[in-house]
Amino acid sequence: MTGRGDWVGDWSGRRADLSPDRTALTDATTGESWTYSEMDERANRTARLLAARGVTDGERVAVVSRNRPELVDLVFACGKTGGVFAPLSHRLAPPELEELLARVDPELVVVEEPFDEDVAGTLPDDVDVLSLPTDGGHEWDAFDEHVPEDGSTYDGPDLSGDDPFMFLHTGGSTGTPKETVLTHGSVAWNATNTVTAWGLRPGDATPMVFPMFHTGGWNVLTMPLFHVGGHVVVARDFDPGEVLHLVETHDASVLVAVPAVLRMMTEHDDWAATDLSTLRFAKSGGGPCRRATMERYWDRGVDLSQGYGLTECGPNNFAMPDGWGREKADSVGVPAMHVDARVVDDDGEEVQQGEVGELELRGPHAAAGYWRSPDETAEAFGVPAVDDPTTVDAEDYWVSTGDLARVDDDGYHYIEGRKKNMYVSGGENVYPPEVEDALADHPGVEEVVVVGVPDETWGTVGKAVVQGDEDLALADLTSFLDDRLAGFKHPHYLAFVDEMPTSGPSKIDRQAVEDRFGDTGK
Repeated sequence: MTGRGDWVGDWSGRRADLSPDRTALTDATTGESWTYSEMDERANRTARLLAARGVTDGERVAVVSRNRPELVDLVFACGKTGGVFAPLSHRLAPPELEELLARVDPELVVVEEPFDEDVAGTLPDDVDVLSLPTDGGHEWDAFDEHVPEDGSTYDGPDLSGDDPFMFLHTGGSTGTPKETVLTHGSVAWNATNTVTAWGLRPGDATPMVFPMFHTGGWNVLTMPLFHVGGHVVVARDFDPGEVLHLVETHDASVLVAVPAVLRMMTEHDDWAATDLSTLRFAKSGGGPCRRATMERYWDRGVDLSQGYGLTECGPNNFAMPDGWGREKADSVGVPAMHVDARVVDDDGEEVQQGEVGELELRGPHAAAGYWRSPDETAEAFGVPAVDDPTTVDAEDYWVSTGDLARVDDDGYHYIEGRKKNMYVSGGENVYPPEVEDALADHPGVEEVVVVGVPDETWGTVGKAVVQGDEDLALADLTSFLDDRLAGFKHPHYLAFVDEMPTSGPSKIDRQAVEDRFGDTGK
């Protein structure tokens, strides 16, 4: 998506022209709701605040906050001013925040009050800071006290689809995350892919359970729904019971969540009594969803399927075709309208259909690269190593996902795990998700991660790390797998955890599991 035009950036203004009185946003924490016309007025006021503080023409506003309406105001306002929205995880430790803030180099930092102490010692010199108050004890001037009253149309710069719109950091489990540069074009094309492939409709509603420092918080449903005139419900914190309540209260028609949240919803006391009839479909993102969880939704008439995405591309890349069969439930479907996908070997050559290789993606929805990380950009995006990735047309290159995949005879794509997580046992490739899916069918297993550990005979064997019934013995699991998986895939070791470690939005942190259990001991 290249070229210049007034269409670029002004999401709230264009949507307000089309559907001014339709509800756009609800804050479940306060109970307030706003129409698209009201959201555009808020965005115009916020745009004037950003312009007064230098957040224009590619300059950044960094935000450390939970989900709240002001974050939507800032996104819409950045679209109007040409500024760049850069949310940072409030779950990061101060040294990690300090490094990211130095990399983002913002003109303005907006901090929600509970995180004042974490942020205070990490700020660059002379940076402008505003606070989003909660209890009134905030460290800096309150954001809302500095927003101008003028909500009239803001006359912003003429932007290009290639201009940066968002910096979203990757959910890396080791080291400081990289800042991924999403352009106006990549955000708009991902929204287009989502609307056309998933069948989003005007008036669709969803509770946004992903954090808004994550691509899931913005590009899985929020921006696509704003694109089509939908309704997004945010809250400072969500628990599975509240998600159920909001689905029923707001007649939610679509829902996307990580597998753990979807599972916990089914285990909640309110599951059976909650009316789910308005849900047209649900998707699992951030990892494989167990068949048992999917069946609970199917039994309630909810069309739950797997999703797949990453910050660097999309994140919405695949969809299930109309009338898809349940035998395809382990797949992520077929590529969306404007997504190219291929599976390649270590030499970059496409593998034969049915063979496993690395998934690569391409399309106008791809990010431009990593901010001020030229070597990492070149490696992941296949583009020349440059500090400013927006100077390269990333649409012409394949994004290396680092995920292993295969394609069946019908064109359905199956994710077989991370390339780095695959291990070789006795000369045979073992893909942990396949073993985990089989083990998860055991009634005593709630969650499971399989990691490779050293073995003198086979080189590497599997170790199952289980959250569930601690009376289970390894023999119980291997017996359970006898008719399900080849013997070389059976785990040789077993360990238990009270709760799986997580990173990002309730996503199992496989690296943390491997760091703790990646040997033959307990």
